[in-house]
Amino acid sequence: MDDAPRSGQGERGPASATAIRARLAADRADTLAQIAALGRDFDAIVAANALVAVDDEHDPEGASTAFERSHVAALITRAREHLEELDRAWERLERGEYGHCEGCGAPIPPERLEIRPAATTCVRCAQADVRRPPRPT
Repeated sequence: MDDAPRSGQGERGPASATAIRARLAADRADTLAQIAALGRDFDAIVAANALVAVDDEHDPEGASTAFERSHVAALITRAREHLEELDRAWERLERGEYGHCEGCGAPIPPERLEIRPAATTCVRCAQADVRRPPRPT
């Protein structure tokens, strides 16, 4: 019989895998609701702007309207990225790789996963990555 961890059940056990799935599903549902709300906000900004002949160059409100639209668009982009992170976390859970640092392979502390269920690195590797200067492109 194979003793390798399956479906993220290794050290954490099947009850914990169920709790992880529930946490990921709840976070995903919240993120989808956030995307929908932000989409409505974005549409409202665009619709309000369409009702007025706006000349951003001369309209004192033009800059703030453009900022609001850009800000909401950035929030939508970030929420969609988070949704993708959650989906990848679900895939790692199904492969039995959830909860292990992609940097060093050590277990990610449960407290970190509680706060960031889609985390892919332990705190030490995450801090090292932040300190590392960006690679030239």
